[in-house]
Amino acid sequence: MSDNFDDVTSLGARLEELRIEHRDLDEAIARLTETPPEDQLVLRRLKKRKLLLKDRIALLERMVTPDEPA
Repeated sequence: MSDNFDDVTSLGARLEELRIEHRDLDEAIARLTETPPEDQLVLRRLKKRKLLLKDRIALLERMVTPDEPA
């Protein structure tokens, strides 16, 4: 049972790291859109990274949150 708890704890910690990174990217993107960047590629890459993080966060949330019986 301890292994399962450790797995959930580890996933919870990783989930929090991803949420922080996602929030940081959101703030960076907001700053870049306030003053148009000379390099749109940077903005596109940040947005792609943010979407990837959002998908990983959703996956980890499903793994951490037990299914409810129907």
